[in-house]
Amino acid sequence: MTLSRRSFLAMLGAAAVAGRADALPMFKGSPQPFSRELLVERARTMATQDYAPMPEVPAGWRDLSYDQYRAIWFNSQKALWSDTKRPFHMDFFHPGLYFPRPVEINIVDGDTAQTLAFDISLFDRTDTFPDLPVDDTMGYSGFRLRAELKTPEIFEEFLVFQGASYFRAIGTGQNYGLSARGLSLNTGDAAGEEFPEFTHFFVEAPEPGARMTRVHAILDSPSVTGAYTFDITPGLPAEMKVKATLFARKELDHVGVAPLTSMFLFDETNRTRFDDFRSAVHDSEGLLVWNGAGELLWRPLANPRELEISSFVDDGPRGFGLMQRAREAEDFADLEAFYHNRPSLWIVPSEDWGKGSVTLVEIPSDKEIYDNIVAYWRPREPLQPGQAYDFNYTMEWGGEPVRPRNVAKVLNSRIGRGYDKKVPYQIIAVDFDNHPDFGGDADLDLITRFISSNRGTVSDGVLQRNPGTGGLRLAFKFDPGEATGAELRVQLVKDGVSLTEVWLYRWTA
Repeated sequence: MTLSRRSFLAMLGAAAVAGRADALPMFKGSPQPFSRELLVERARTMATQDYAPMPEVPAGWRDLSYDQYRAIWFNSQKALWSDTKRPFHMDFFHPGLYFPRPVEINIVDGDTAQTLAFDISLFDRTDTFPDLPVDDTMGYSGFRLRAELKTPEIFEEFLVFQGASYFRAIGTGQNYGLSARGLSLNTGDAAGEEFPEFTHFFVEAPEPGARMTRVHAILDSPSVTGAYTFDITPGLPAEMKVKATLFARKELDHVGVAPLTSMFLFDETNRTRFDDFRSAVHDSEGLLVWNGAGELLWRPLANPRELEISSFVDDGPRGFGLMQRAREAEDFADLEAFYHNRPSLWIVPSEDWGKGSVTLVEIPSDKEIYDNIVAYWRPREPLQPGQAYDFNYTMEWGGEPVRPRNVAKVLNSRIGRGYDKKVPYQIIAVDFDNHPDFGGDADLDLITRFISSNRGTVSDGVLQRNPGTGGLRLAFKFDPGEATGAELRVQLVKDGVSLTEVWLYRWTA
């Protein structure tokens, strides 16, 4: 039987009487009416008012050292719903250090919501953690959700919301890797980026036996407000259906919808720049785009020497995402980071997003601790004040999406000199997965090789069977001449029909 809000609060009171006041988080204030419609109206009203950030927690919490911040942690045995039959448990993160402003977390039961009070007794700590004040400004910096993913009665985490509008999830059995955000503004612009924040969360109490849980959030920043709803189903992939309604405080001409953030340090395309025993280091290796024309585009990621921004102009995108295709441990030779087990993230718009561009931002990086890759949808038309903008989409955290087209995917890209290091050209080898229409070795001459570059020159290329992959390898020479950058494109076609993804690459000197 599902607990009502009233019986749930009564249970909390009974727990306190029984000496178990630390077993569950406490509420503050009285229950308030809640619905998504009310949330949208709240965001609409906020957009007409001046921006007011959440208050900061006391200075002692903000000034914690890294080691002190790690000396306190949530006790998962005290998670919300841990002593109920509800199918999800919720843990909380304390504020401080990198998270000076708390978020407000509300629990929705039926048509009302009530705010959780910060409760330091839910946390365990070492004796090195200082005695810090807890006042009315205190709150949690975020939360994580856990569910019975593989074993009954064993609740494993699969989703975290913490910091600005950042969140990340994993498919069952995976390790955390790339992140997502609610919204990005002015990413890569010279004037600097603005980071909207999720300031208020409304988490619906899940029904016993439910496979899906629902989280609502208010997004706020000096330039925009928003109302978000996430319908979250763990598994492989972990699925999140997102409803986002945005209200601009001023005209916004550089908006990033469904932004993804990841890390790419090196692979076979730039291996010579890094003195590292490992074969590759990245959370994601390529951007996959299913554009409105029906093409599947594959753009290997790069770690440039200077900031690079690439725009894939489109009308009605069908999907895009950052993929991790290398899935064998020896693809990385790293026995601790488990890069081969990081999730890919695929975005599918729920309606026609119109004209704009899938935008890829690549930031120079020399360490794997930094996220240096951002990808998002940028609408062509600016967002105007006084209007509501709806962007609805599905996120799939896991492996490759279901192939929307029957074309061979790119398995690997290799770039470097040939045996003669003195020649001015590069050798570029693109490996494609096998495809039934490739035919036998005698049929390779029937396949048209499209190889182009907007600068420099390219050869006709050599198409061969790759016994190591079972597919085909197209290798060609690229001579940049005096160019310091070039846009390369490769595609295999037979009888006018594409057999492969379209391989795109921005080469830089």
